[in-house]
Amino acid sequence: MSRVGKKPVALPKGVTAKVDGQNVSVKGAKGELFFVVPDEVDVSFANDEVKVSPRSDSKRAQAMWGMSRAMVSNLVLGVSAGFERKLDITGVGYKASVQGKVLQLSLGYSHDVPFPIPDGITIVTPRPIEIIITGIDKRKVGQVASEIRALRPPEPYKGKGVRYSDEFIFRKEGKKK
Repeated sequence: MSRVGKKPVALPKGVTAKVDGQNVSVKGAKGELFFVVPDEVDVSFANDEVKVSPRSDSKRAQAMWGMSRAMVSNLVLGVSAGFERKLDITGVGYKASVQGKVLQLSLGYSHDVPFPIPDGITIVTPRPIEIIITGIDKRKVGQVASEIRALRPPEPYKGKGVRYSDEFIFRKEGKKK
């Protein structure tokens, strides 16, 4: 039994959900999102709650049950509050700036790295060494953050590079003389 799947997803004020077969669409103050639930799972909407239940006792149905409930919960959170990911840049001369729909990154290469900002994502740089990525789709926010981090991942000796603000970098000791 899925502990996550058992809990119904409550809708806060200002958020409406519509279940049409296997399609779940959620609309709120920040926008509208939808998710197609796998066939192994049944979705119902009643009393301002979205309930997810498995159609069989198979292992795949149990796995899809918890995943589908978590996805619907992320839709509700996204349209009501949104998601945010912070990145920190460490290194001499490393910096970032937003110019229109492009994030310009100076990461120690011989050239600046332009990163086009996708639709539905907002990127701000309150300081040149801090990047804040916001949006209503949790997967898209996380994907954009990981793509920016992959441009210069943190290295273990000096910690230079782009890292998540809550990430811990295991440091290695340098060479001995």
